[in-house]
Amino acid sequence: MKTIVAVLTFIIFAGIIRVHAQQTPVVDQRQAVQRQRIQNGVSSGELTRRESANARHDQRKIRRTERRAKADGVVTGTERARLDRKQDRASRQLRRNKHDVKERSFVN
Repeated sequence: MKTIVAVLTFIIFAGIIRVHAQQTPVVDQRQAVQRQRIQNGVSSGELTRRESANARHDQRKIRRTERRAKADGVVTGTERARLDRKQDRASRQLRRNKHDVKERSFVN
């Protein structure tokens, strides 16, 4: 009986550790901020349709990379660094697009 309880405790503990290792709260938070920045840029007219489509495409690629990193159950430091670099690039591109001087058509 004690061994069964010990084994079950170990399995539950290992499962909790594994789930925690798969979580990427920093990446998820940055994704949420980026989505909001894109939405604000669209609503204010700072982003053209093409720029917003490209920004959304970048976010999809980041989500896909995150899913692949989580697929084996562990997000390594290298995978986190790759995700950070992709998010940094997407953020810089979004800033450039929002602050360029392109003519935008406003939809009322």
